[in-house]
Amino acid sequence: MRQKDPAGRGQSQSLRQDLENRHIQLIALGGAIGTGLFYGSAESISLAGPSILLAYLIGGFIVFLIMRALGEMSVYDPKAGAFSYYASRYWHPRAGFISGWNYWANYILVSMVELSMVGTFIQYWFPSIPAWASAAVFMVLITGANLLGVKAFGETEFWFAIIKIAAVIAMVVVGMTLIIFAIPNSSKTIPSFANLVNQPGGFLPHGVLSRTSAASGGRASYAGLLMALVVVMFSFGGTELIGITATETRDPRTTIPKATDQIVWRILLFYVTGLAVIMAVVPWRRIGQPNANGVVVSPFVQIFDTAGFRLAAGLLNFVCLTAVISVYNSGLYSNSRMLYSLAKQGNAPAYLGKLNARGIPAAGVLTSAAITAIAVVVVFLWPSFAFNYLMSIATFAALLNWSMIAITNLMFRRRIGQQAARKLAFRLPWAQVSPWVILGFMVLLYILMWLYPSYRVAAILGPLWVAVLYIASGMVRRKRLISPGRRD
Repeated sequence: MRQKDPAGRGQSQSLRQDLENRHIQLIALGGAIGTGLFYGSAESISLAGPSILLAYLIGGFIVFLIMRALGEMSVYDPKAGAFSYYASRYWHPRAGFISGWNYWANYILVSMVELSMVGTFIQYWFPSIPAWASAAVFMVLITGANLLGVKAFGETEFWFAIIKIAAVIAMVVVGMTLIIFAIPNSSKTIPSFANLVNQPGGFLPHGVLSRTSAASGGRASYAGLLMALVVVMFSFGGTELIGITATETRDPRTTIPKATDQIVWRILLFYVTGLAVIMAVVPWRRIGQPNANGVVVSPFVQIFDTAGFRLAAGLLNFVCLTAVISVYNSGLYSNSRMLYSLAKQGNAPAYLGKLNARGIPAAGVLTSAAITAIAVVVVFLWPSFAFNYLMSIATFAALLNWSMIAITNLMFRRRIGQQAARKLAFRLPWAQVSPWVILGFMVLLYILMWLYPSYRVAAILGPLWVAVLYIASGMVRRKRLISPGRRD
């Protein structure tokens, strides 16, 4: 349905349900497969060695519980803004404010970093093109795609995800070929899954938690399985996008459960299988080390180099370019819907709650794009400030978001009652304890962040960020109480 605004222009009354199951599957899967896997996996492997596979299994189980907790609410009541809307309705309006603006800020900062990296990938082929110009071009293109309609976003994200998935599958196929035919790598090591356990230190070389020595390069004060969990969990960020898409999905009560149940297993398949093959071909202590030319390359490039594919670096550069563009595409979509939901709750300016004739919250798209553009400028002008402080807030924001999903689920079940909870079409397993398991795990991650120099700033700034959001929510709530009926 549409209505006419005073100026006579068509205006949609609701978001359109144009996303199909294939879109939802690939949106969530693509959101969790990015540069963190292609490049960041070297860091997590250095922390835990082959036991990184166990870290992904543990992290995947926690993500499964988080996704089921969110999916339970999304199927029961599919709404734009997902966890922000649920926090506002079933917990407290202030919780909705904090949840929504925390998630919005998180994706603004993540998009900021990803877009600033676009120039680096473009300069691999065209070194004369300024980094800022590449970032600007792709920002305009992706923003335009988001303004065309939700189906345009879904199709764009679908194909971005296909490229990333194809890269992982190609790596696995090449690696398995090297393993099956026992083709030696450059160090004359025979590829074999036995390399996961017969290297010095075995499967768990750094134990569950141990201090690192100066020989480790000083990258972390501690290493081991627990420290790897910090890196692993944040690589799963983006899977909660399924909840955001619920209100624009055809038949969400069928699509969301299917996507939720399948996405975690597919992510684990790609991560666990991919990293197992990498460490079977390249001894894990050599992953992330400079190659013969003195260049540190991605673990994926090491696999292709071992097989003699010298174009591997260029191909991975293209894959990573699509990965960072995909993050901005997803971030812009989710942020515009989050602003739309916050406006409907009265927690954001009213203009953000309007839809255009295509059923798109265009004001939310353009506002998020504008703020992201400012953030990208900050990266180029003050990179140290952006990466050390702004990204620390983004790191903590993911932990806060998952924690609030767990608490909201507890409140949700309390509000609907035990009888209604037993009749839910899509339920969280072990619902009496699962939210507490999630929360306990988040507390563990926060403690571990204090031990990890790269995340310590996030542990310090995180509580300050929560305080800022809490004070802001109180100011907005007080303003609404003083001026009832008025939406900010």
